[in-house]
Amino acid sequence: MRTATGLRALVLATAAAAFVTPAAHAQSNYPNKPITLVLGFAPGGPSDVMARVLTRKMEEFLKQPIIIDNKAGAGGTIAGGIVARAAPDGYTIMLATGSILAINVTLYKNPPYDSVKDYAPISMLGVQTNVLYTHPSVPAKSVADFVAYAKANPGKLQFGSGGVGTPAHLAGELLRLKAGIDYTHVPFRGTGPTLQSVIGGHVLTAFNPPSPLIPHLQTGSIKAIAITTLERTPVLPDTPTFHESGYPGFDAATWHAMVAPANTPKEVIGALNRAVVGSLKDPAVLKALTDSGVDVKSSTPEWLGDYIKSEIPKWAEVIKASGAKVE
Repeated sequence: MRTATGLRALVLATAAAAFVTPAAHAQSNYPNKPITLVLGFAPGGPSDVMARVLTRKMEEFLKQPIIIDNKAGAGGTIAGGIVARAAPDGYTIMLATGSILAINVTLYKNPPYDSVKDYAPISMLGVQTNVLYTHPSVPAKSVADFVAYAKANPGKLQFGSGGVGTPAHLAGELLRLKAGIDYTHVPFRGTGPTLQSVIGGHVLTAFNPPSPLIPHLQTGSIKAIAITTLERTPVLPDTPTFHESGYPGFDAATWHAMVAPANTPKEVIGALNRAVVGSLKDPAVLKALTDSGVDVKSSTPEWLGDYIKSEIPKWAEVIKASGAKVE
């Protein structure tokens, strides 16, 4: 009787092992083929540059090629939908921005994904501040001066950004709410046209990422008032934050993160996280990203998941208050 029972247990154990082994083996062997990194923006933009710098180093950790697949359009929601529906095996991942993961879920009426339910976080990658800058004719050297000037000219002041619903636009809307000022948003098609409009004095102030502004700040054709991250950025070390200028907690950054489809195995997420964190520590990668205006920041998957959850309601409040929408 004992022999029969033992034989039955052995058969069941062998069958269970045969059932489990292929999946476990695939995970322990990960990756064993090229990985596709989906990007929601066109080649040549800030996210694309970051992806190409980062993936070259990640390939050394993972021992497999990483193919960048640019799926631009609809503020990144097209890419977001593709990755949300992809197989959760670690061979399709996404370099996403705060717009895709936190802003678009409120800005767009029916986005094709749920940022919390449809993705498995891998790691934060970095943060890019936005700069409040003005034409030299604006009589303001500080945030207090700027707010006083705006309040003295209600409804007359305009601020530019690279488009409706961009982090730069919402930084301006956050200041409107926090400071109680009345100014008008003027959307442009990107940072370049916005910057040229401020230099020409057509729009007197704007919010934009720092890198394109630096040469013009150095010549005095524009002037920086404050930045929108909680800490100062190395590329503009003398420019104060809103946080230290009377608006504690003011944080309106353009952030970048890496995610995979939901239900991607933890072992695979762990391998990708180690590749990301290791790559971001590489001196050449760190310098390239810092020089482009990115404050590099890696994280655990758990930290990133909590951060995404905290950003969604924050920007939902700003979007609803501002009336911003994308048709």
